[in-house]
Amino acid sequence: MKAVALTRYLPIDDPESLLDVELPLPEPGPSDLRVRVEAVSVNPVDTKVRAPKAQVESTPRILGYDAAGVIDAVGAEVTGFSVGDAVYYAGDITRPGSNAQFQLVDARIAARKPASLDFAAAAALPLTALTAWELLFERMPYSIEGGGAGRSLLVIAGAGGVGSIAIQLAKLAGFTVIATASREETAAWCRALGADHVVDHRRDLAPQLQALGVEAVDAALNFADTDRYWDVLGELLAPLGHVGLIVEPAGALKIGDPYKSKCIGIHWEFMFARARFKTADMAQQGRILARVAELVDAGALRGTLTDTLSPISAATLRDAHRRLESGRTIGKLAVSGW
Repeated sequence: MKAVALTRYLPIDDPESLLDVELPLPEPGPSDLRVRVEAVSVNPVDTKVRAPKAQVESTPRILGYDAAGVIDAVGAEVTGFSVGDAVYYAGDITRPGSNAQFQLVDARIAARKPASLDFAAAAALPLTALTAWELLFERMPYSIEGGGAGRSLLVIAGAGGVGSIAIQLAKLAGFTVIATASREETAAWCRALGADHVVDHRRDLAPQLQALGVEAVDAALNFADTDRYWDVLGELLAPLGHVGLIVEPAGALKIGDPYKSKCIGIHWEFMFARARFKTADMAQQGRILARVAELVDAGALRGTLTDTLSPISAATLRDAHRRLESGRTIGKLAVSGW
């Protein structure tokens, strides 16, 4: 089968950073689906794994942590899926990724793709939807059924992949959503997704919030630079508030005051934790994706795909990584077709 592999950790402009290879067709284990991949999307995790490092990969490593495709084979213990079903999933960072014609994925972390979306649009959703859903409704003490009613939520990097889903989920939960964006087009994108207000993250946030009549926010989601916004969010969050984080800090975080004196809840989200550690509730990811698909097909959630490249190849994925590393992408970028 065709695949795109990482063999050495190199800058994306190096033509050997990602290579087209031929690999054997993988055989599904008892709990696996074998999926014929139709489309993938790129995420910061892809670029971070690929980024220059001292070591060399001992075997070709297949990246890609978002996919949509059609089931080609099922393991002996799989229930609820059949050959020919169209599915979507984010996968498992400890296993070969989706940048291959066929991929094995544990059936518990996959779901049928939204019927109203094509494969590219469906592939743009899983990782970001799981990250935002788990953070808001499982790590933090809110529910999608009105858990944000009467509360305010600040979303740092609202026009990014995770922010684009988080804004929508937060609005469904009843929050007043304030998103950050620095360009006219990213601010417009956040408003189109439902953000009640947009503030500029290049300027001091507190005066901008005060101009909106907001002295403190009940919760914040920081999808950008954890270190940069740590002190700022400590001041902006209300007592008994909550902050959600996904980006590893560069240094130690001071978790004393004002976080301690305000009793602010600090919540980490790593979407791969369930699959990586084979947690007892691993199947919850499949259930979340099924719920997201229902919301999309009902028109309550919109897709976040903004551009599609083709075909799935080393050259195209290098272009996709390059665009993502520019820091100027809006929503999600997918790569479709072989």
